[in-house]
Amino acid sequence: MYDLARSLLFRLDPERAHGLSLTSLDWAARVKATRLLAGARVDDPVNVMGLSFPNRIGLAAGLDKNADHLDALGALGFGFVEVGTVTPRAQSGNPKPRLFRLPERGAIINRMGFNNLGVDHLVEQVKASRYRGVIGINIGKNLTTSVEDAGDDYLYCLERVHAHADYVAVNISSPNTPGLRNLQFGDHLDELLGRLRSTGTRLDEQSGRRVPLAVKIAPDMDEEEVVLVARALADNGIDAVIATNTTVSREAVQGLAHADEQGGLSGCPVFDASNLVIERLRQALPDMPIIGVGGVDSGQAAVAKRQAGADLVQVYSGFIYRGPGLVRECARALASAR
Repeated sequence: MYDLARSLLFRLDPERAHGLSLTSLDWAARVKATRLLAGARVDDPVNVMGLSFPNRIGLAAGLDKNADHLDALGALGFGFVEVGTVTPRAQSGNPKPRLFRLPERGAIINRMGFNNLGVDHLVEQVKASRYRGVIGINIGKNLTTSVEDAGDDYLYCLERVHAHADYVAVNISSPNTPGLRNLQFGDHLDELLGRLRSTGTRLDEQSGRRVPLAVKIAPDMDEEEVVLVARALADNGIDAVIATNTTVSREAVQGLAHADEQGGLSGCPVFDASNLVIERLRQALPDMPIIGVGGVDSGQAAVAKRQAGADLVQVYSGFIYRGPGLVRECARALASAR
């Protein structure tokens, strides 16, 4: 069924197709038809970051930036759903077109630019949702906020989402906000992580509820850079790392239509680079939870993420290409691979 739907959707502009797909999922959820699309949720409970997940497969941030479709996505059998990236103030993102398919490689290029309706809107949507599964909220900085002042944006968002998130993901690795990736290194990273940890601990104590902090990093780092980032995460008491975001490399898609578009490349071409970062993180951080994401388009690919060192696995581009059936396939494969 999804193959037919995809053939029709892929005739549309990618961003329009994205919106139509989510609206259709909302309708399916309202009439309780999502099981026809995805089947029953796979029961494979696991405890990671002190949280109980019904299974190991989750939805990566970026698909539902504003948590407008949380009920529908949560009904598709995911073990957890991550919404965002959200910023303190609403922003429109980069000019259109800004989303491109590369179907020959099961890939997507996006330069969305953190388009979202602002953190207050997202919080209201989460509060109104009936979804009771694990929710991650992914936070970022506004385009107009300087790198030097970025910490203020992250802390603003953390303060507002803490009461409504099961974990908070800190996005310092999108290539579509100028200067953002500079936050992954050196003094910028240490200062940001220190402030986040301090604020997170204070909020935990005030609420009597611990909300883990995860940091999302890029795949475009060499071994030494991965080790340095890992050391900063450990030194600042971060609870988990999400590996990885999209890549700026075009080596795997050279010569294809849209390959020269600016933005982050996701899907199959980032699979190996993501796994390599996961392997290096696992060596450097033997006990820190890792959420693996990048190029998961099958149960076999999800298992490979686990074998590389990931505790949990997320999908995004594979979900666009394969549809809701991918969720059950990956969850079953991960359950069988234990």
